[in-house]
Amino acid sequence: MHKEALDPRTLAYLQTLVQAASMNSDWKVALDKLLVALRAEFVFDNAAIYMVDQASSNLEIAHARAVGRGKAAEADAAWGESLANQVLAKECVLAQDPLEDANDRISQAYLLGLPLYNGAKIFGVMVFVRFGGPVYEEAHITLAVVVGSLVAALLLRKLYEKTHEQLSVLQQKVQLQDDFVATISHELRTPLGFIKGYSTTLLRADTTWDEETKQEFLTIIDEEADRLAELIDNILESAKLQSRSVQLNVQPVRLDALIRDVVVRVRTRHKSLEVELYLEPIPLIQCDNVRITQVFDNLFSNAIKYASGSKITVKVKENKGSLLVTFSDRGPGIPKAYLPYIFERFYRVPGERTSKGSGLGLYICNQIIMAHHGKIWVESELKKGTTFYIQLPIKSAI
Repeated sequence: MHKEALDPRTLAYLQTLVQAASMNSDWKVALDKLLVALRAEFVFDNAAIYMVDQASSNLEIAHARAVGRGKAAEADAAWGESLANQVLAKECVLAQDPLEDANDRISQAYLLGLPLYNGAKIFGVMVFVRFGGPVYEEAHITLAVVVGSLVAALLLRKLYEKTHEQLSVLQQKVQLQDDFVATISHELRTPLGFIKGYSTTLLRADTTWDEETKQEFLTIIDEEADRLAELIDNILESAKLQSRSVQLNVQPVRLDALIRDVVVRVRTRHKSLEVELYLEPIPLIQCDNVRITQVFDNLFSNAIKYASGSKITVKVKENKGSLLVTFSDRGPGIPKAYLPYIFERFYRVPGERTSKGSGLGLYICNQIIMAHHGKIWVESELKKGTTFYIQLPIKSAI
């Protein structure tokens, strides 16, 4: 039995549609290109895609495009929502002609609704609209069903990418939580180990310690107790900030005086620390001085840990209704790949430097600055140092 060969023109057209749907990584761009290619052989003025909401099982508009004679019509003119719901209920292709008494072109809408399948389950509906005709013939419907399959594949790819992204984010969060538990366990055990070890040594009944040794041991115990208290405070503080339960005590503050006070206090503990201050005359700002002090304490603490021996430079100037603070060190720097995550809770830059911190300090800084409607960001270059930028509004928006 002789079989007719497929029309080469039809095959070329189908290939154009498939390529339009598959040659772009952005699903919206691919969808728009598919619709443009489709109009070469398939007349339509509007196209709308509805997705089934998983919570309510109702249809929600996901994409709509007016490309033809209805392009100037309002969005609610004729997107075929009623027909889309019928397609969802009946699970089949439906065509709908306009009412006989329709007296204008927008009212003379010929609709075609197609179910979009994921396997045997409908997850959406696509509707084509022709204003003023022509009616949908069998060949048109067959072509539309093919296009519906391509559209379904595009949307499923979108859903897959979204799910994959969500899983990646969730995996990262789980990893951060696991890292945090491991870090906190280590960080808690270290000072506790010192406290327990030196106190047990001092309490030994079979040994007598001279006063200098006792003083040394007690100093270590005192310092490690402070370290433990600071760590616990940071854990509690980060939990408060994450839950947005922190109340700010806002008042007029001289930021330059606040920074000088922080520097004086830091230098009493680190006498060899070199700090350069460039503080221009600046107006008062409305802020919580305790919280902002906490930010600079954390920045100094980080610089001392990770850029040991480096000079620290702090500059403050007025800039377009805000105060801009730059806090720079000349330490080893941070690789660019890690900079986007530096303010995340529990995040610590991989490598030797991670043994020194719990990954909470910069998260706390970011949350405090955000609570003041400001911004904090970081720039860094390997072997040249790191600079933190803080922008705070002069007029309080809190």
